[in-house]
Amino acid sequence: MVKRGFGRLSRFIALALFLAFAVLPLFWIIITSLKPSQEIYTFPLRYFPSRISFAGYQKLLGFAKFGTYFANSLWISLLASFGGLIASVLSGFALSRLKTSKKIQGLLLVLYFTQMVPSFLLMTPLFLMLSKMGLTDNRLALAVVYAATTVAFGAIMAKGFFDRIPASIEEAALIDGCDPFTALFKVILPITLPGLVAIFSFAFVNVWNELFLAVMLISSDRKLTVPVALNSFISKAGVSWDVMSAGIVVALIPTMVIFAFGQKYIVAGLTEGGVKG
Repeated sequence: MVKRGFGRLSRFIALALFLAFAVLPLFWIIITSLKPSQEIYTFPLRYFPSRISFAGYQKLLGFAKFGTYFANSLWISLLASFGGLIASVLSGFALSRLKTSKKIQGLLLVLYFTQMVPSFLLMTPLFLMLSKMGLTDNRLALAVVYAATTVAFGAIMAKGFFDRIPASIEEAALIDGCDPFTALFKVILPITLPGLVAIFSFAFVNVWNELFLAVMLISSDRKLTVPVALNSFISKAGVSWDVMSAGIVVALIPTMVIFAFGQKYIVAGLTEGGVKG
């Protein structure tokens, strides 16, 4: 009994430390965004503001054009996530149903390999290619590039979901008169809804938080995304911590909404994709 109690206590302490490590930075950002600017730089540090101030949010939404940047990021992220989801579903379905083919196995290994390649290595060839095509400083082109970067991981996840679905369900739909695409979209995909939500959520979060490609491919101020805008708040004169913290809090809203409404689907999707039945 003593040994079991000690084990539970150890797990509780470990989980508490992990929770504190994960939550405290977010808590500090939120508190900083609500402090009067003169209290941000005081020493010793004030852990709680003497009064709630929304000056940082007012500056953010006033002179910083943050609403425009937020709309750019939202449009690009949604377009890239939906495009990446469609490509991932089609690729994952092919990988699942044709998994006995040696060419498919080779393609699957290539997809795994791409996950080990640092994304910044692709920046130079991407920039040169898009420059020659006249597609730099183009939000649609950036969305297409983002969609392409999500396909490899999404296809691997989708393959795991489709592997769990017996081929007999698809065959029954074909016997009933469905063509392959109708069977996929009307019979197979509704069964894998949690997996689709998981793929979309991870693609959206990755695109929403991406910085380097947006810095390289977008130059017009009115086309900037949220990460680039937040990075611009850092200057040689220092960091405007009240505006920066307010921007981070606002930037967290879409991802929090995605995970809040799709949490049960994401958990179910990861479980289905991780274990083959």
